[in-house]
Amino acid sequence: MPEAQDQRIRHAVLALLAQRAPEHSICPSEVARALEQDPMRWRALMPAVRRIAAALAEEGRIQVTQRAHPVQIEQVSGPVRLHRGSGFDRS
Repeated sequence: MPEAQDQRIRHAVLALLAQRAPEHSICPSEVARALEQDPMRWRALMPAVRRIAAALAEEGRIQVTQRAHPVQIEQVSGPVRLHRGSGFDRS
């Protein structure tokens, strides 16, 4: 089940970024809310969303920023934004 959930999260991150103009970003909570409407459930997804975002950033598919500066998501706390990375494609 965790692998299926990881794939759903990964797909949601990439799909939401593909729907935005290339210069725009998304919040990790948008990903969680797209997958679960119930507040308790989407909040419970946040650690997994951040973990998948870290993996996508490592692949170069996305870039993570905090206060407009690139960061490694696993090394920061607080709000971050997800942007298309140099290796972004929707698949």
